[in-house]
Amino acid sequence: MQPKAVSMSNISLIPVQMRLLLLAVLTLAFMLVQPLSALAQQQSLAPLAEKISPSVVNITTSTVVAGRTGPQGIVPEGSPFEDFFREFQDRNNQGDGNRPRRSSALGSGFVISEDGYVVTNNHVIEGADEIMIEFYPGDGELMKAEVIGTDPNTDIALLKVEADGPLPFVSFADSDLARVGDWVVAMGNPLGQGFSVSAGIVSARNRALSGTYDDYIQTDAAINRGNSGGPLFNMEGEVIGVNTAILSPNGGSIGIGFSMASNVVTRVVDQLKEFGETRRGWLGVRIQDVTEDVAEAMGLETASGALVTDVPEGPASEAGMEAGDVIISFAGTTVEDTRALVRQVGNSPVGETVRVTVMREGKSMTLRVTLGRREEAEGAVPAVAAGPEEESDDPVTKDLLGLTLTTLTDALREELGADANMQGLAVTGVDETSEAFEKGLRAGDIITEAGQEKVTSIAELEQRVAAAEEAGRKSLLLLVRRAGDPRFVALSLAE
Repeated sequence: MQPKAVSMSNISLIPVQMRLLLLAVLTLAFMLVQPLSALAQQQSLAPLAEKISPSVVNITTSTVVAGRTGPQGIVPEGSPFEDFFREFQDRNNQGDGNRPRRSSALGSGFVISEDGYVVTNNHVIEGADEIMIEFYPGDGELMKAEVIGTDPNTDIALLKVEADGPLPFVSFADSDLARVGDWVVAMGNPLGQGFSVSAGIVSARNRALSGTYDDYIQTDAAINRGNSGGPLFNMEGEVIGVNTAILSPNGGSIGIGFSMASNVVTRVVDQLKEFGETRRGWLGVRIQDVTEDVAEAMGLETASGALVTDVPEGPASEAGMEAGDVIISFAGTTVEDTRALVRQVGNSPVGETVRVTVMREGKSMTLRVTLGRREEAEGAVPAVAAGPEEESDDPVTKDLLGLTLTTLTDALREELGADANMQGLAVTGVDETSEAFEKGLRAGDIITEAGQEKVTSIAELEQRVAAAEEAGRKSLLLLVRRAGDPRFVALSLAE
């Protein structure tokens, strides 16, 4: 039996209650149709891909590499089979094995302005003799690109192509607004297969891999070799990251990819466009994180901030900063840890005078520091000055805090590669069952401070231990140097 139709002419015959119920059902059905219709339209990413794909490019680089002079990579050097494989290689290459050859590599990029600026990864174009760009969709025409500037620290490069007219381009979004769970789209040239689109979500934020200025967005959108330098889009068609790296045991995508956050990229790109290089602020300190035990040893309320381990000649030194200071605020922004401070300083203009608040001996003080330029300062070796030293012919040795310690002599300084004027206690042995061993202290380390005061003898160290115990401290803070690099270590006083 067919359901009976209800016409407008007989609605008046339906009781009032039934009419109200029918109207309610029709209204609800209408309300449901709207979001379902919108959902159906959003199920396809094709409109988004069609809109932004013209700005995504394939990048081909060409490099001349020297020819092989022997069977490298086939047998170990000095192997008895080396001569055999060299003869085999010479026969197959007919004497041309030593000739230079041209090597090609593939990557991705995207246009950020109609006049032809293109962003990609530094490792995509590093060392290239020639860089060619191909647009999608296109007729296969290749355009030669010029390198405007590169930044190995963030693995970003800025290129420029000359076109007859304005080029399609995309804009950057504020990556700080991206949330875990947001949908994203990756575009590029994976494995040299040509233009490709993959989709996923933001899996995590603020990932650090190995760089000083790392701020990666983690995504499960498929990223493979060849995707490097390509864009990661949000659903508005804005770039929130530059696809840079993957975590994989086999070289293919397993759903863990990393894109450098757009807020990092935009600052780098602006500087490369203006100067052809980066110009980051430089504070001039060596720092480490404040751990719970270090905070307790220093009498700090919270384990936050950046602990200054060394102050070489530079802006911070001129402003009066000292080793042992804990930086808690930089330019009015709270410093959570060392990574946050490095990024804050690096993002600050060179030559700017900023207020830096530090904790020193339990008191807060503010210093005014005029920032230098990091790129000019990198590679400088800080000098560690010390006063005159009186040493006996027979150095004192003692076991303390799980360490076997002895006063420094000229012979020990030479053996450990220490500065001729350095004073302190040399670690000649570490109890492998002790906390000191667990926290990484090893024979060859040099202790120059204890309780944030210099130590030059075993007696002075014992005095620092006694003073910390009298003050009710559970641990003692040591400044330890290894190959000149300083770090603070807090060791428990209770055995």
